[in-house]
Amino acid sequence: MRLKLLQASSCLLSNSSQHVICFLRLLVKFIYSLVYMVVEGCKTRKDCCLFQLRHQLKESDRLPWGLKFGTLRHFSSSGVATQVDFTDLTQPHTWYPCARRKSRNVVLHVGPTNSGKTHHALKQLESSVYCGPLRLLAWEVAKRLNKAKVPCDLITGQEREEVDGAQHKAVTVEMADVTSDYDCAVIDEMQMLGCRTRGFSFTRAILGISANELHLCGDAAAVPLIQEILKVTGDNVKVHHYDRLLPLVPLKVPLGSFSNIETGDCIVTFSRRMIYRLKKQIENGGKHLCSVVYGSLPPETRTRQATMFNDASSEFDVLVASDAIGMGLNLNISRIIFSTLMKFDGMEHRQLTIPEIKQIAGRAGRYGSKFPFGEVTCLDREDLPLVHSALDSPSPIIKRAGLFPNFDLLYMFSRLHPDKSLHQILEHFAENAKLSANYFIANCEDMLKVAAIIDELPLGLHDKFLFCISPVDVNDEISFQGLTQFAQNYAKNGIVRLREIFTPGTLQVPKTPTALQELESIHKVLDLYVWLSFRLEDSFPDRELASSQKALCSM
Repeated sequence: MRLKLLQASSCLLSNSSQHVICFLRLLVKFIYSLVYMVVEGCKTRKDCCLFQLRHQLKESDRLPWGLKFGTLRHFSSSGVATQVDFTDLTQPHTWYPCARRKSRNVVLHVGPTNSGKTHHALKQLESSVYCGPLRLLAWEVAKRLNKAKVPCDLITGQEREEVDGAQHKAVTVEMADVTSDYDCAVIDEMQMLGCRTRGFSFTRAILGISANELHLCGDAAAVPLIQEILKVTGDNVKVHHYDRLLPLVPLKVPLGSFSNIETGDCIVTFSRRMIYRLKKQIENGGKHLCSVVYGSLPPETRTRQATMFNDASSEFDVLVASDAIGMGLNLNISRIIFSTLMKFDGMEHRQLTIPEIKQIAGRAGRYGSKFPFGEVTCLDREDLPLVHSALDSPSPIIKRAGLFPNFDLLYMFSRLHPDKSLHQILEHFAENAKLSANYFIANCEDMLKVAAIIDELPLGLHDKFLFCISPVDVNDEISFQGLTQFAQNYAKNGIVRLREIFTPGTLQVPKTPTALQELESIHKVLDLYVWLSFRLEDSFPDRELASSQKALCSM
């Protein structure tokens, strides 16, 4: 015990305040461990004057990641401490003492796209938080509530918009606060807990948000798993099912030719190159102008393109889009047309899954639009059977939820293994984490790529971890170079001025696909700077400049 405490105290020599905070957290945990050890060595409770202290510690909300729920079984009654296994992630529900203090009423709103399930959940909001998978969804909810004279703050990784008197928050799921109490919380697209990269953020929100009522919206495929992982929390779970508000009709004939394109159509493809090729091909017909929506397009630009398409008085009456339309935008689409059913997912070219086909196809026939129903077809006849089969099939049941250790666990492991780099620590957890059957360890390949670079810099563990979880596109050379430059300047100078890597006033309207792609990459770098400025405010002081340049990129 003394050796471990001495190892931990070495972090006080660091100038980083984050290290001091982590040391204090660790000190509380070791005090708890000592009390636990002494108490367990007593024959009866009344023999030990520390029993009451132990009881009070167990009731404390200040102990992180759930030590009060008995995770310190690693100490023997003889008083000899054994090695703490920080890779034991078999009881993630114990990481959230605030939520476990309550018996939450959890309502699952289950239904297909355009069934009104999120609308029903939002009606419950009083003093509350909405957690969405995308900034666009958080923006939409905040805008809707504020327009209805219900003050609502907007909090995402890159925005903080506070409204006077607000009792409501609209946040991205990664920003969900698991230490505050709410009357009500809504988590949208709950099925994303099965996502191999972001699923752990949804698991954290579902297990950790401390709300009297928790409303989860999404696909029925997630229901059995969520019911299973909530069995150990003491929550009361109910399921409400919804049908589509307007019918979705799978057509028996393909589009065949772009001369058959009509107002309200959305052509779906899966690369920037094909999106602009199809846009040009359709517009060359002389009948339609096309808006475009795809994932790497800045959120502000996506919103503007969607607004142009939705506006009945606009000339942009056709949409060419990727699967980015699957969530986050309200679109008045009459007919979804798949130009292909193959996509590159970052690792391989593969066929669309049943949930992906249903999510995209379901965007046709939005309730409240001028279209009385939605239609779905394909460009080529050979793709029709798969679309019809997918729409008639239930989505495969999601069997496991994503999980990843929080910084406290990584930090404590590093104190016991001071020779290990962050890359080695992340790799160790990815390879050796002990999990229950309901969970999988999240894919951290992107974090490992960043850690391999950041570990070379003279930074503390917390700062390294911060750069690793930042929203960098590791497959975008300019974006990754931006992160590397930010980290190097921060390590060297302690402050990062935007002008050191970017010259304001040099942005130009792109005239070629290559120039457009470069502008999108620059937007990612500016977005990254803003994200870092909210976490290292004194060291990244040019947030306003970065935000203004971001706006220019999005025009």
